[in-house]
Amino acid sequence: MSSPHERLVSQLVRIRELSGLSLRALARDAGLSSSSLSRYLNGQLVPPWEAVVALCRAVGRDPRPLRAVWAEAAKAGRAPAPRRNDLPADLFDFTGRDAESESVKILLGTVGAVAIDGMAGVGKTSLAVHVAHQLAPAFPDGGLYLDLRGFTPGEEPLDPQTALGRLLTALDVTRIPASLTESAALWRSELSRRRALVLLDNAADADQVRPLLPGAGRSAVLVTSRYRLVSLDGVPPVSLTPLAGAEAASLFRRAAGLAEADDPDVEQVLRQCGGLPLALRMAGARLRHRPGWTVAVLAERLRDATNRFDAVFGMSLRQLDSADRRTFRLLGVLPGADFDRAVAAALTGMPPAAVAAALEELVDAHLLQETSPGRYRMHDLIRQYAADLAAEEEPQADAAVRRALRHYLERARDHERMLPSPYRAEPAPGDPAAATAWFDLAYPNLVACVDAAVRLGEDEVTAELPQALRVWFFRRRGTEDQARLLEAAAAAAGRLGRNAQRASLLSDLGWTRAAAGRPHEALAAYEEAGKIREEAGNVREDAGLALRIGFVQRDLGAWEPARAHFRQARERFAAEGNRAGQAQALAFEGWVTLRLGRRAEAVALARQSLDLAEGPARITGLVTLGLALAPDEESLPALHEALRLAEENDVAHNRAWCHNYLGVALRARGEPAAALDQHRRALELLEPLAELQLEIDCLHEYAETCLAAGRTEEAAVQLNRVIELARDLNRPHDEKRARVRLSGQVAS
Repeated sequence: MSSPHERLVSQLVRIRELSGLSLRALARDAGLSSSSLSRYLNGQLVPPWEAVVALCRAVGRDPRPLRAVWAEAAKAGRAPAPRRNDLPADLFDFTGRDAESESVKILLGTVGAVAIDGMAGVGKTSLAVHVAHQLAPAFPDGGLYLDLRGFTPGEEPLDPQTALGRLLTALDVTRIPASLTESAALWRSELSRRRALVLLDNAADADQVRPLLPGAGRSAVLVTSRYRLVSLDGVPPVSLTPLAGAEAASLFRRAAGLAEADDPDVEQVLRQCGGLPLALRMAGARLRHRPGWTVAVLAERLRDATNRFDAVFGMSLRQLDSADRRTFRLLGVLPGADFDRAVAAALTGMPPAAVAAALEELVDAHLLQETSPGRYRMHDLIRQYAADLAAEEEPQADAAVRRALRHYLERARDHERMLPSPYRAEPAPGDPAAATAWFDLAYPNLVACVDAAVRLGEDEVTAELPQALRVWFFRRRGTEDQARLLEAAAAAAGRLGRNAQRASLLSDLGWTRAAAGRPHEALAAYEEAGKIREEAGNVREDAGLALRIGFVQRDLGAWEPARAHFRQARERFAAEGNRAGQAQALAFEGWVTLRLGRRAEAVALARQSLDLAEGPARITGLVTLGLALAPDEESLPALHEALRLAEENDVAHNRAWCHNYLGVALRARGEPAAALDQHRRALELLEPLAELQLEIDCLHEYAETCLAAGRTEEAAVQLNRVIELARDLNRPHDEKRARVRLSGQVAS
């Protein structure tokens, strides 16, 4: 059952529908601010009773029947925290498509999937969004929306791996696997534990969609595409044709605010609009906002145009003033999927108040969609029309795009400074959670900005924007996009003659390649960065680079080279007085020293690390010390302290690491049952993170503990999983180690 607040919001949305007005116009008539009305309608705030009365009076409705539900909502206090819902707003004037809507609902309820296809502008997305909103109560874990950009002008379709990265990030999965197979499996696993509705809009073809489909479970998927996706097994199609007859006339009349009366000129308008809902709404909006026009005048204007789209779009545009028309043209060449008012102001060079007014006019003319308060996007057809006009009439379009790119860069820098980072002593004042949320929302646009900067030869933005994403990437790790952006940034830094920056970007590229399970590519990037660093003589960067190379050598099982690099990093950090860096290098040097069988030396290195480290930086030293001391009595307290710090700082991969090596220590003490619990807990924590190298480490130790407990079949399962992962990630050391252990346990 819906809450009182949800019932109140539903009534308020109905009031807006009855008004037939834009949000701005309704707010004006009710004497409210547009921003407050937006928050009332999207459920962020419970309005005061006076606002409810004002809204009712604006549409000639008696407010008294709403008093009871408003009182319940007000008594409950502030609005409930919303569930995840990325769906665009439903159209207040959605009309017709009853048979298609029913088919979509039945298919979602039976097979859990449906693909809506049809020509551009026929209303695929509108139908999908409308049905999704109607079915929202059946999906308590919310709705996810992703534009696959299959036919977006000036944009490449999203590749499946990038799409999965964005979908998983929307589910708060912070570590995305490097391979498409692993990402798709993780996506299916995450959806199997939820009941969510996923809308995949604007698909290019079946191959793009196939890895994004849910598996077992109660989640469902809606796909839209201009092509009929007949090869998408298990996803039945529902095809849309242009509206005709009564449905087309009803939509036009509703958009125009006309009474249901016969008018022969309506048929002429319907023919000119070709039955496309987008065109019908725009034509109706023009008539609604021109009270001196008749339907006959509208039909005549449409007949004068050279083609259907110019007839509707061009006529709507010609009713606007020159500033609004210029804003429209420039928005057609703006990189990214959506934008806010500040971006539009940078693009156009207009004052904030003027650009806000222009955007409202474009929304009222149905040339722009306001997807959420203050955020906008264009339909693909309209965007292409705007871009075509910009190519003909805006000789300074590239200069406008450059202004927008620099605006995005400055905003990214400002938000990045608020994030806690090992690269600075203290973050700038601000809300780190809000800064992270901004990056989450703006990320697709930032990627598009780098691509646009490369196209325009804007090397400053190309080189700087990926660095402004550095901290966010470490938290979210969109490895495929990150690698591509860093490669472009390093090349741009080279063209600018900024060798120190180029080396830093190459080092980040190596880190990204290592995280994606590509150690040899990581080493190649580190080697190139090292050559540049030798010339620049930056000790801090040299120390960090040595540490990173040590990590890759450790992952490859090259203990002696790893130890040499950790020692080199320790010496360089010490030379610059960097205690935190020195502590990490000492701890990892101790780690590989223990692997080389030098227990006493490893204990000493771990204790030196702990003398220098503070807070969560002590975790590595404590784990190394706990392992080096096992099975002595001092071992478990050190590991439990490491786990406490990891839990206290909510570092999930460190928690998994600590649980795993608590299992190793318990195994050494002859407690295999307790050890198995720790390994299993570690793998549970790693499941949403997809930290593949750490997963391999845990599986090795889990298998070893299974063998100690006499559970040979369970050990074989874990070792075969290691072999599978090691092959995918080109880690022959791990594969050989697993095969040797597997053959040994089978032989015994």
